[in-house]
Amino acid sequence: MLFQLFLLFGACFGHTVVMVFTMNWLYGCPFPKKIMKPLRKVYAVLILAGCGYFAWLLITYDFRAWRVFADGYPPAVTYLVICWLAAFVMFPLTTAYNWWIRNPAVLLSNHTQMVDVAKELGFRPLGLSKRRHLARLPFNQCFQVDFSERVLLLPQIPAEWDGLKILHLSDLHFCGTPDRAFYHRVVERCNSWEPDMVAVTGDFVDTDRHHRWIVPVLGRLHWKIGAFAILGNHDAWRDPALVRRRLRRIGMRVLEGGWETLDVRGQRMIVIDHEGPWFAAPDLSGLPAEGFRLCLSHTPDNIDWARQNRIDLVLAGHVHGGQIRMPFFGSIFVPSKYSRRYDCGTFREGPTVMHVSRGLAGEVPLRINCRPEVTLVVLKR
Repeated sequence: MLFQLFLLFGACFGHTVVMVFTMNWLYGCPFPKKIMKPLRKVYAVLILAGCGYFAWLLITYDFRAWRVFADGYPPAVTYLVICWLAAFVMFPLTTAYNWWIRNPAVLLSNHTQMVDVAKELGFRPLGLSKRRHLARLPFNQCFQVDFSERVLLLPQIPAEWDGLKILHLSDLHFCGTPDRAFYHRVVERCNSWEPDMVAVTGDFVDTDRHHRWIVPVLGRLHWKIGAFAILGNHDAWRDPALVRRRLRRIGMRVLEGGWETLDVRGQRMIVIDHEGPWFAAPDLSGLPAEGFRLCLSHTPDNIDWARQNRIDLVLAGHVHGGQIRMPFFGSIFVPSKYSRRYDCGTFREGPTVMHVSRGLAGEVPLRINCRPEVTLVVLKR
């Protein structure tokens, strides 16, 4: 009986791993929202149905007749073996690998200060979205923001850039929860860093009426040299032209899948915008062969493209760190074709260093063991 329960656990857990992996991959594809929205419900039904079927199969069947069972149910046996391999081999190995590859030697230091914005404000900034009641759930950390200072050792930068500060914001998801007071307080703290540059990597709005938040919230940001912004998949669903116009109104450069050179302390920086796969990939024809290449990419899925095009530094978001992270195992649902591999943190792939932000908010205001994040990236020689 214990052996059958062990097999049942492996089958159900492995089935869930397989389902979540395929769902993560699908969520990394540029499908329309009307397809993506019901997808989680479909997968929830598939997970429950699969676990129920395996429970019936493994509890009621006599395993002394395994050969007869295998001959009679070959598809079920094949999938059972896949699930057991996923549970007992692939999931432990990928979990260990995911912990091993993040935070490479290029990350000199990571100083993080957690700020309970609700406590500072004196009230919970629940706002008026239809999902605002989720913010009241126990253990929800959606108002506890990590202000992280990540120092990156990049020997290729000019001496003049030593100590250059880039504020990285991602996934603001204006939808009513949190309300504007939350964002105003976060922006005030960001300004205290006195960043040289600002990079915002997409997903500004989640409703048709929250475009009006862009100017009063992000218009409070300060920078010394320049600010750049790109759009994400949620912006693609909510009048992207209007989002771009409002970002430009506050002085941000919006490249629309292009690139431009920027004078940074007398040295040339090439800033590239990659909003794919929801918008066209950038055209790099005419790109100077020399110069530091900074790419703003909404999703970390563009890491292969970045490596092939010799990008020095990628700033990305989109995946929110999974929003719910389990002890030891980490994230589960991560909308990426790489699944959990690049869910958050700093990575190095060949010549490219990539920082993936957990983002500041989400369409669903739920964060468990995965606090929202804003990052100050400091470049060092």
